Amino acid sequence: MMTAFRVPLARVDHAVLRSTRRALGGTPAVGLARGLSRFGEHALGWIALGAVGWASGRRREDWVTATVGVVTAHAAGVGVKRVVRRVRPALEDVPALVATPSRLSFPSAHSCSTAAAAVGFGPIVGRPAMVGVTGLMLVSRVLLGVHYPSDVISGAALGAGTAALVRRMSASREA
Repeated sequence: MMTAFRVPLARVDHAVLRSTRRALGGTPAVGLARGLSRFGEHALGWIALGAVGWASGRRREDWVTATVGVVTAHAAGVGVKRVVRRVRPALEDVPALVATPSRLSFPSAHSCSTAAAAVGFGPIVGRPAMVGVTGLMLVSRVLLGVHYPSDVISGAALGAGTAALVRRMSASREA
């Protein structure tokens, strides 16, 4: 049963990887994707945003909760990655355009932390902006050839769910 599901998923993953690279590979989107990759590495850009927000002195509890959500989601993504052990894409016609800290692909930790940032920081800085950045991050990981589309979608779901859980737990402690 599982194998029957994996074959069509692999075909879709490979087709989307190839079409994304064909459509965006020779455009300025590659530079933007590389910048997003650096920003999202180990969730450091999101952690820095949380620190700056906290330092502003406004809505400090919200900034702390959002940042805890980002860190927790990133850790969850790394933990799942170590259990699943799916290897990153290795398509000859879609070489990776950035270095990665590991060979493991599922789920995308960048997607986990970015979706968590959207859930946590969205109410503070604006949901539309955070949703837009999340979409860019997900596409960037596929464009760079370091994740399958199923990695980024799963990572975003895990990250958003984790951050929502952190927010609920924080709200219940305050009540």
